[in-house]
Amino acid sequence: MIQKATQKARNVLGGELATCSKKPLTGFLRTGCCETGPDDFGVHTVCALMTAEFLDFSRRAGNDLSTPMPEYGFPGLKPGDKWCLCAARWREAFEAGCAPRVDLAATHEATLEIVRLEDLKKHAIAS
Repeated sequence: MIQKATQKARNVLGGELATCSKKPLTGFLRTGCCETGPDDFGVHTVCALMTAEFLDFSRRAGNDLSTPMPEYGFPGLKPGDKWCLCAARWREAFEAGCAPRVDLAATHEATLEIVRLEDLKKHAIAS
């Protein structure tokens, strides 16, 4: 389901992939969208709304998303930021009971290879 750059990316609902966040600039390709491709081994496809609970969970799981890393152009995330998460990390947080809310229109369809749509819908940001 990973798409070539020439195809329009699709979201988990079957529509055109919406932008997740420009501030902070997110996405594996840093386009603001949760696009993916053959080099994205982490499958950064879930557009999630950060919470303090999830940021703490991620830090404890070995991926500190809160601490700025200016040398990589990473500002550090805070609650309320949207960010393209690895689908497997979102599923891990879901199974631990601390999954962040998800923007379905901005979550890439490749996520469905790792996470069930019904689980994403339970955590959907109200539109």
